[in-house]
Amino acid sequence: MKKPDMGPRLRAIAALVPPGCGCLADIGTDHGYIPVSLMLEGRVRRAVASDIGALPLDHARRTAGEYGVADRLDFRLGDGLSVLEPGEADVIVIAGMGGDAMTGILAAAPWSRAGPLLLLQPMSKAEVLRAWLPVNGYRVLQEELAQDKGVLYPILSVRGGEMPPASGCQAWGGFLLEEDPLWGRYLSDRLLRLRRAAAGLERARDPSLSEKKEEIRRVIAALEEKKGEWEHANTAGC
Repeated sequence: MKKPDMGPRLRAIAALVPPGCGCLADIGTDHGYIPVSLMLEGRVRRAVASDIGALPLDHARRTAGEYGVADRLDFRLGDGLSVLEPGEADVIVIAGMGGDAMTGILAAAPWSRAGPLLLLQPMSKAEVLRAWLPVNGYRVLQEELAQDKGVLYPILSVRGGEMPPASGCQAWGGFLLEEDPLWGRYLSDRLLRLRRAAAGLERARDPSLSEKKEEIRRVIAALEEKKGEWEHANTAGC
């Protein structure tokens, strides 16, 4: 069966959509590859493809038309989850934007805590999203990493629910990633970014930044410990 040529990042997101989904909503759909592919596989009965821009939505229409599923795809122009009615979608994908933008989208739609599975793939500021979710009524069920063109992307499966607040180590290093074969590389990347941030704060020599400096030091130390444990576990017996 011919399907859109998705890269590893989008394939990993699509793989997390449960079979038999009645309605999938792809927020910020761009070319519409995820909903089109899932409908072709028979895993989604209908889908809403939305985007804040008219041009990306036109791209999605062309994709759906090319693969013969345009009649099962509802195209909506709008911002975030404002395009949906509460309870309309079983699964909501929000991908390809910053974690801070995702928190704004979810905050504007508190009904998203009441039922749908949320598949969230931040392109940046994942630490902001991870810190925000537990204190705003969301529970992270699963997290995994996808590698695409040498870059690692976290993907979080989330529903409304309770969980403890994220530690600084969890916000930066992720939830439930200890068994992920890419976690060591991801921790190395996070540590590099944090060390650069710490060096910049040191150069600033601003006394008001002392608390922020100390928090970054604590997170770096915790991530270094996690990375050491992960490396030991993954080299034992080699």
